[in-house]
Amino acid sequence: MDIYIENRSEEEVNEDIIKKMEDTVKAAVDTEGFGMDFEVSISIVSDDEIKSLNSEYRNMDKVTDVLSFPMYDEGDPEPVLLGDIIISYNRARSQSEDYGHSVLREICYLTAHGMLHLLGYDHMNESDKKDMRQKEEEIMKKMDLFR
Repeated sequence: MDIYIENRSEEEVNEDIIKKMEDTVKAAVDTEGFGMDFEVSISIVSDDEIKSLNSEYRNMDKVTDVLSFPMYDEGDPEPVLLGDIIISYNRARSQSEDYGHSVLREICYLTAHGMLHLLGYDHMNESDKKDMRQKEEEIMKKMDLFR
């Protein structure tokens, strides 16, 4: 397993956050029982960069908290490239303040959310949204990161 995390934002992202993000990735694949060797890339970016990516790839000209770009197709040879996750540090910080928890918890939640997208989950309808939220809570519980 290879987990690549790059900070392209202007914010300080300490080693504790990076380690917890790696642990969140591991908790997500463990929760899903994904046993293949894999690679995943996570970039922490500015609001401007995530807005640009959101506009380019989703035709939504606004800032968002996380984007996921799944690349895995069943039958791919190992190590499989699960995909890329892009997280806005500024949005994570703002949301952590809104929800009354730490930036660490919010970034790990966004990592879990992104990983579930890479593993095939979506939230386009209420049933899928409920399933995905349940999985997010399982992962956060494994991480001992509660609201």
